[in-house]
Amino acid sequence: MMKMNKIKFTIWVCICFLPLLLKAGNPDRQGESGAGELLLIPWAKSAGMNNIATSMIQGIESMRLNVAGLTGVHSTEVALAHARYLVGTDINMNALGVAQRVGGNSVLGFTLMAMDFGDIDITTTDQPEGIGATYSPNFFNIGLGYAYQYENKISVGFALRLISESIADLSALGVALDAGVQYVSGPKDNFKFGVSIRNVGTPMRFGGEGLATRGENPEGRPSYELTYNQRAASFDLPSLLNIGLSYDFYAATVNRISLVGNFTSHSFSRDELGAGLEYSFHEILYLRTSYKIQVGRPAKGSSVHDVYEGLSMGLGLNLPFGRHDRQKLAIDYAYRTTHPWNGTHNLTLKLSI
Repeated sequence: MMKMNKIKFTIWVCICFLPLLLKAGNPDRQGESGAGELLLIPWAKSAGMNNIATSMIQGIESMRLNVAGLTGVHSTEVALAHARYLVGTDINMNALGVAQRVGGNSVLGFTLMAMDFGDIDITTTDQPEGIGATYSPNFFNIGLGYAYQYENKISVGFALRLISESIADLSALGVALDAGVQYVSGPKDNFKFGVSIRNVGTPMRFGGEGLATRGENPEGRPSYELTYNQRAASFDLPSLLNIGLSYDFYAATVNRISLVGNFTSHSFSRDELGAGLEYSFHEILYLRTSYKIQVGRPAKGSSVHDVYEGLSMGLGLNLPFGRHDRQKLAIDYAYRTTHPWNGTHNLTLKLSI
């Protein structure tokens, strides 16, 4: 009976995700979404695998790829991340994540990600070199996730995310929903399968005093100025669907090599195929690499290559401390090649207690 319920659940998930697959990758819709920061990766472990580990991602980082992976948190997990985004642009990403197991099979997670654009000169048409003042946009999103594991084989998760983008006189707010499933099988849970849907939510629209402008009375007489409020167009969130597989090979019990494959179907850009591997020694030392390409026809006039199409690599240390094996301090680093600029560097510090 339980096996039949699992099969029904898997079929239900596939039926729900199928409509997104059918409309994704349309060249006519490429570049029409906003809130692109929802696609960026602040976490180093995920960045080292080019964000393709849909089937095997675990812990607080899973809220950025497949929230079902939250069930990998055994007690409490706290993580801090910093990324130098597209070196040469002086843009940084910072993230905080906290996850807590709240029962035998349930885990709650919280994440905060913010963009740091630095100080940007304020310019006008009369003073294109700047007026002597600066501003800095505020882009951040807050996520709250929940995951549940059935019989140590199937994990499901959901996350709700609040998105905010603003400057001094303009702002936009949005809400997005993520959902995911992970399934493991095999004598050592070698085979893993994962599906996730991300950034499905409300359209966003900018509003505020920054859209107001003053002009002369259109009737001419009497002569006076009026304030006109312009209406900004709304934009959709960059929704996507991930489908991933992985398989673990063990040698001498202390060496693990995981082969990973992933397909990403985008609603507003070309689809992606990625493959990679992760090597682990004693589950203490990790080496990661992956390669990702875009498939499908690019929109007319757009670049043939995506910014992050190509190679990524990373390494990590997961050091135990204290009396319990699950008390660990992890340090992860990743580098992703970019077109153009000088790549992106990620660093993450994670504490499991």
